[in-house]
Amino acid sequence: MTDALVFFHVVGARALLAFSVLLGIWGAYGYFRHAQVSGGFRSSYLIMAGLTAVQGLFGLALFVTGHPPSRGVLHIVYGIFAVLFLPSVYGWAQTGSKRREAVILAGAAWIVAIAYLRGISTG
Repeated sequence: MTDALVFFHVVGARALLAFSVLLGIWGAYGYFRHAQVSGGFRSSYLIMAGLTAVQGLFGLALFVTGHPPSRGVLHIVYGIFAVLFLPSVYGWAQTGSKRREAVILAGAAWIVAIAYLRGISTG
């Protein structure tokens, strides 16, 4: 059972890193084209936020079953940051202009990509 959890946690981390980089590129491209954020981008962003929470649940399950991360607290901090950061930024981005929303969500995708990368490196 724990081998499956480790597999999903590792593969999920890499997939989320790739997903966040792609969203960062997509959002930056839209921003520089002076385009509004599309519904597809918003839904992809929310999917990333949801998958980040699922990734955290896999990590929590590993922790509870006696498989803590190798560098402990730092790995957990990056995970908690990503889970809280993504929905918070999404809500905050809705309060301004559509162009501002594009740059905020694209920036958030890049920031969380760094958090995913750091989480992977501290795993």
